[in-house]
Amino acid sequence: MKIRTEPNPGSGSVAAAAPTASLGRTRRWAKLKKDKWIYLLLAPGLLYFLIFKYVPMWGILLAFKDYQPFLGFWKSSWVGFEHFKIFFGNPEFVMLLRNTLILSFYNLLFYFPVPIILALLLNEVRRAYFKRTIQTLIYVPHFISMVIVASLTYVFLTTQGGIVNGLLEKYTGSTIDFLASPDWFRPMIILQTIWKESGFGTIIFLAALAGVDVEQYEAAIMDGANRWRQLWHITLPSIRNTIVILLILRMGEVMDNGFEQIYLMLNPLNREVAEVFDTYVYMMGITQGAFSYSTAVGLFKAVIGVILVLGSNWLAKRFGQTGIY
Repeated sequence: MKIRTEPNPGSGSVAAAAPTASLGRTRRWAKLKKDKWIYLLLAPGLLYFLIFKYVPMWGILLAFKDYQPFLGFWKSSWVGFEHFKIFFGNPEFVMLLRNTLILSFYNLLFYFPVPIILALLLNEVRRAYFKRTIQTLIYVPHFISMVIVASLTYVFLTTQGGIVNGLLEKYTGSTIDFLASPDWFRPMIILQTIWKESGFGTIIFLAALAGVDVEQYEAAIMDGANRWRQLWHITLPSIRNTIVILLILRMGEVMDNGFEQIYLMLNPLNREVAEVFDTYVYMMGITQGAFSYSTAVGLFKAVIGVILVLGSNWLAKRFGQTGIY
């Protein structure tokens, strides 16, 4: 009597999977070899992020140590979350958080839409020479140092011979100390940002507008749509994904207000509304030598930024947008 044996399906599937995996690896290596010059172009960018972004990340361990320069990094004592407890218990924490969030909110409310509006306006310009001239003029401020921008602000707004206060004194008989007034600090920062960065921010939106299908506009014109209807039903939906992605990335900078700009406009008279996390880290880490404490503050900012990016990306996908991943 012969006993019929059935083949083991598990062993067969494993045996079949091995050549498949090997074939997949071979194809991947063949693709890498074929496109090697394209991948080589990625090398400088990858090296930049590796050397200047990932390798220095070991430094966040300072936030959990009582770093002493004469002892070195490894011999300094481990204190865990002690610096975070001190920071959150600091009476200035609420002031720093409030000032940082208010400035970021104003930037999102007033600055973020300006490049979009400028790009839409430039997209309507039909004369190429005039369009290029306007683009050049609004791009220039981006390349001006923030030190120069702060100096220009001082020249215009100072009470000692400033152009604006000179006009106010001439027509109203009084002056306003813009540079020292807490009420005027935030408007000055927002106006500086709009003037300096709005033009350069139009580049991405103009690139997105260049990809809009012209036939859609032609079809809309045939249907009797005016320019506003074309803008609302064709142009804005076409760049919506770009707007959402840039907004998500912007959320990661909510805790960053730009150290140089704030530091140059900060003074003892407006410190109550001007001091933010960026300037506080500089003051504690560089001027007072509290390296571990300032690292803890910086790590707190980074964690909040990551949470905001992931949260806003999740929210964007819930509403049917592309997101950043």
